[in-house]
Amino acid sequence: MTDGDEARLYPNRGERGGAADGAGDGRASVSRRGLLAGSATAGAALTAGCSSGPGDGATDTGTATASERADGDTVVVFNTGDATVSLIDPARDAVVDTQHVGLSSSFPSNQYAPDLTAAAEDPLWLNVGRGVRAVAAGSLSEVARVETGSGSNWQELTPDGANVVVSAREPAHRNLLVDADRESETFGEVTAELDRTDEGGRGDREGPGPCDVTVHPGGTVAYVPDLFGDTLTVLRLDPFEIATQIDVPAAASDATGDSTDGEAASAPWMGTVAPSGDRLIVEHRTGAESVWDTSDPASPEFLGQLTPGADGLGEGALTSEVGPRSRYGYVFTPGTNDVSVVDIEAREVSGRIDIGGSAFAGTWDPAREELYVPVQTNDEVAVIDAASRELVERISVGSAPYGATAARVRPEPDGTASLLAAMAAVGLDVGEADTTYCIGNCACGHRL
Repeated sequence: MTDGDEARLYPNRGERGGAADGAGDGRASVSRRGLLAGSATAGAALTAGCSSGPGDGATDTGTATASERADGDTVVVFNTGDATVSLIDPARDAVVDTQHVGLSSSFPSNQYAPDLTAAAEDPLWLNVGRGVRAVAAGSLSEVARVETGSGSNWQELTPDGANVVVSAREPAHRNLLVDADRESETFGEVTAELDRTDEGGRGDREGPGPCDVTVHPGGTVAYVPDLFGDTLTVLRLDPFEIATQIDVPAAASDATGDSTDGEAASAPWMGTVAPSGDRLIVEHRTGAESVWDTSDPASPEFLGQLTPGADGLGEGALTSEVGPRSRYGYVFTPGTNDVSVVDIEAREVSGRIDIGGSAFAGTWDPAREELYVPVQTNDEVAVIDAASRELVERISVGSAPYGATAARVRPEPDGTASLLAAMAAVGLDVGEADTTYCIGNCACGHRL
């Protein structure tokens, strides 16, 4: 592993106030950019006693009609720089509130959350600290917490909302099944788990490094890319067990990665299954993107791979979202400050959307018409229209936005949380905040 690869995988070692071993004070930092951008917002908040948050001046260029989007539809953006959330109305592409919630999430569950989160008590599932948490959509208050033994976690709801599947990378190397039914007596409890340490990993790794999770729309299996195992693991959800495990081919020669005994590693680390259920796209830490046939959900078949050099993929492929008709994959490629659009059926890059900064994740609005992409380096969200596959709006948000999800219900206004958000935006200390694991420069002090 090169120094550059190590820095990308463990971005917070010795950066932004974190200790060299990754153990810091657990406090989110506030950027100078956030300090300057938030001054006017804080002034208004201190005068009025509440804040409507940045982005109030965004133009109402949304194309949705009332029949397409409900009044409560909300895109929730987590600003890792000041532990706030920006709440965006997708009908107007405007921030309607910013609240300080004392935590941040880099990869919140967003695959099925928009359809499953329609009531105030419905939970949003987040990766925070050394585990996963659920917050009520209507209040953003914590309703469940699961410690995983790792600081790098990913979680995804099943299509019926009954369970959350969790991947906990090193040092835990575990997959967990958590009860997500608010009506259940065991809500928020681990109902099944797989300790995968015995599988080992590349070199001196102590396990396969289960990294990310995406659930098949049929609800029977989930897919887990194993960063250190160079495998794609298919988890059967009932009973919770490994259904199959597939060796992932190494990247093409123009992409680089780890090696063992002279052989290149494939290093799969993120993935997204298409809404149609018959295709899966997987990102590799080598920078490549692979396409899989999941027509038989339990037996994926490798179809091919795209790379930054020969195929025109952007650099640093990290995560992805798949469009509403399952043809196009939107791959976040922060190395070139763009989103690479992959024609999944043709297995080719059909274009790249310049977003002007580094983005690592994104989410569809509940109507699945627009893709909301937090641009961490610009303190804004780029909005991509699914029909045209073009950038249609930029929305100013809080400091260092990273993760995003969506819901059919909007959190209630909270004057205190909005005031704290305004104070945090101008650099005032509003208390400790729980961090989240990010690949990129954020969440100082986070430890694995």
